[in-house]
Amino acid sequence: MVFYDNIIAMELLFNPVLISVIVLCLLCIFKVNVLFALMISSIVAGLISKIPIDKIMELFISGMGQNSETALSYILLGTLAAAMTHTGLAKIIAVKISCFIKNNKYLLIGILVLISIMSQNLIPVHIAFIPILIPPLLPLMNKLKLDRRIIACSLAFGLKAPYIAIPAGFGLIFQGLIADNLTQNGIQVLKQDVWKSSWVLGFAMFIALLIAIFITYRKPREYPTNKQDVKNCCNEEINLKFEKKHFITLLGAVTTLIIQLLSGSLPLGALCGLIVIFGLRAVSHKKMDFLIDEGVGLMGYIAFVMLVCAGYALVLKETGGIESLINSILPFIQNSKLLAASAMLFIGLIITIGIGSSFGTIPILAVLFVPLCLKLGFTTPQSIILLCAAAALGDAGSPASDTTLGPTAGLNADNQHNHIKDTCIPTFLHFNTALTIAALVAICLF
Repeated sequence: MVFYDNIIAMELLFNPVLISVIVLCLLCIFKVNVLFALMISSIVAGLISKIPIDKIMELFISGMGQNSETALSYILLGTLAAAMTHTGLAKIIAVKISCFIKNNKYLLIGILVLISIMSQNLIPVHIAFIPILIPPLLPLMNKLKLDRRIIACSLAFGLKAPYIAIPAGFGLIFQGLIADNLTQNGIQVLKQDVWKSSWVLGFAMFIALLIAIFITYRKPREYPTNKQDVKNCCNEEINLKFEKKHFITLLGAVTTLIIQLLSGSLPLGALCGLIVIFGLRAVSHKKMDFLIDEGVGLMGYIAFVMLVCAGYALVLKETGGIESLINSILPFIQNSKLLAASAMLFIGLIITIGIGSSFGTIPILAVLFVPLCLKLGFTTPQSIILLCAAAALGDAGSPASDTTLGPTAGLNADNQHNHIKDTCIPTFLHFNTALTIAALVAICLF
């Protein structure tokens, strides 16, 4: 028996997925660029699984195409964001917010949380609003001595909790994936029933956000800033007049939303929004190339990281390490629901940290976990909560997730916000802890 346990421990210790994710996290902590870290971690996973190096790169490049629609969406939304900035609309919005909140930092936090929630459910532009809105507000945040880790947590909450708990926008997509994958693997679930169980996870994340705001990062934090920037940000006389170009830009944003909702295609919606902006001359045609370049600058890096994440995910799947990881843990469960749930959450955390996508993790976990849920007698609500939590764990805190890359893109506009220390670690600690506790408590109570 001891010998058998030692074999299992060795299999777990040398699991390619586990080692690869640890390498990824360590490389990011030591400030290796995320793109390089993902590529190196892919090679590590492949080599441990004895996949030839040329085959690893072939898989990696092949997998990148799976996120091509997401990458194109980000590029086009980045161009839309650049157009909004160029017309001055972003500055107007920032100044209006600054004048409205005065010196109330909690009101600012609340507004940003509300806007980020709307970006997921009401106007599903995802993270594209962050590089538009956040940089003009940085001088005001500096004046208020607001710890930017609070804003990182607030934005991450707004980007993540709504798709877990609210059945609209990206939430409808996420919850549809949960229902479809549960049904395909033997547990009949309707899309509209998912939120009735998963709201518990969203509520736990809200509690974690309050802890971050009022306890963990409540102390003032100094950031060097230009006094003139602060004065301009809070000056009601600067650029507050709405002109024709601003209304056209808003029309472009509304067009993006309507087309996306009607067609189900975010790239098509963004393209139509840009056609409205350029066609009605809110921005001169001569500046089209400049704005596209600027859009690529705003969102191109994140778009390419998403492509690389998809390549990394395919390599991890092909190593067989995910199934091996589960098989190594199963003997320790011993028909205990609590132990089984803990093991599932741990595996979900490892996988999602690696690939940076809750949505992409769902099909992987469902195939492996649903049979186990049926065997151990988990109820349907318990199974929903487990799959939602296991998929969502790691999205906040993953160096390669848009939930962390987005906030950093806005908060680091003046090079005073570190991606790992100021975004990934705070969001990881608060939200993953909350999701784990909520899921385990729900298993005991539901």
